[in-house]
Amino acid sequence: MDWADDNEQAAFRSRVRGVITASLPKRYGSGDGEEEGSWERDRRSPVAEHKQAAADWTKALAEQGWVAPHWPKEYGGAGLSPMEQFIFKQEMAASGAPSVGGQGVSQLGPTLIIHGTPEQKAEHLPKILSGEVDWRQGYSEPGAGSDLASLQTRAVRDGDEYVINGQKIWTSLAHYADWLYALVRTDPDAPKHRGISFLLMDKTTPGLSIRPLIDMSSRHHFNETFFEDVRVPVRNRVGEENRGWYVGMTLLDFERSNITGAVNGKRTLDRLTAFLQTAEGKAKSPGAKANRLAVADRYIEVDVMFNFSFRIISMQNRGMVPNYEASVSKLFNSEMNQKIALTGTRVFGLYANIYDGKDERAPLGASMSTNYLRSVSSTIAAGTSEIQRNIIATRGLGLPRG
Repeated sequence: MDWADDNEQAAFRSRVRGVITASLPKRYGSGDGEEEGSWERDRRSPVAEHKQAAADWTKALAEQGWVAPHWPKEYGGAGLSPMEQFIFKQEMAASGAPSVGGQGVSQLGPTLIIHGTPEQKAEHLPKILSGEVDWRQGYSEPGAGSDLASLQTRAVRDGDEYVINGQKIWTSLAHYADWLYALVRTDPDAPKHRGISFLLMDKTTPGLSIRPLIDMSSRHHFNETFFEDVRVPVRNRVGEENRGWYVGMTLLDFERSNITGAVNGKRTLDRLTAFLQTAEGKAKSPGAKANRLAVADRYIEVDVMFNFSFRIISMQNRGMVPNYEASVSKLFNSEMNQKIALTGTRVFGLYANIYDGKDERAPLGASMSTNYLRSVSSTIAAGTSEIQRNIIATRGLGLPRG
């Protein structure tokens, strides 16, 4: 096993670092704009400085073709190899640089490249790359989360339009979005994986409403989306009618290594341990001595996570498609994030009960406490830990079902 870059990889890493050093706005990398969704939030911000930071960073990445590093070059992407994607994401995470384009880049764009009509590609891909339009996903429903194929939001065809009625939930960052892409049921009598279509819709379409869901850390990240006689042109359907399940499962981005999780975990621990060396940190960490071995364990787990990531990207670089290996990585990363945040709260003892980051008594701006509350959903989102364990058991260990 060789952990070092070869000459070509080292040159690419140096190039990425150079662009980040030269072009990353000061707002990012300072801890201010590093939260998930920071670019999406800033591009809609009423604060001119924040809005300009999002625009400047978009332009800097676009000049390199790095808004969509995994897209083919003919569609405006960089066409990076899996290993180059790995290096790019590693350096972005290490610097606190936000990704640009959100789910439009990571999910919708690759789907349109494979399944979209020439008209759909011409209309939507350039606006994703420029940051002009942000997209959000309408998949999960109150009764269809992990079992997504049980979704019930109906779309009934009426001439050249579909009329949509139903509800989606956990629509992340939809309050910042311009358009949504959604899976809807167009044939209620078909088997549940069939009878589903994939539709694109402008968020301003009459009858479409978005309501906030405030999580336990008082953060507005999730939303409920309601459809009441929402009319969407048939030309906005991607792929064949009733074949949307297979369209929706398309992902061109094979970079499933979770290297961002490993890098962010180490940054959090480094920030924690650096703070503990200060006078303020020593005064506000009554549990530091009792939890010093737990902090060491978290560092070890971060290194384990990096090696899971490196294993996956090494497989992809050889043309292999990770299966249960990706589930191992996702499961470990989700639980690692929870452990890091929990350890941080224990280090600060009763100070961890302060959740207001502006309270001068809050250590590290109450980041450990809020991170712990936010991490609760990490073992649910993107496939629950139970599902990941089932995949590991059946596909990895060959255990029988049932």
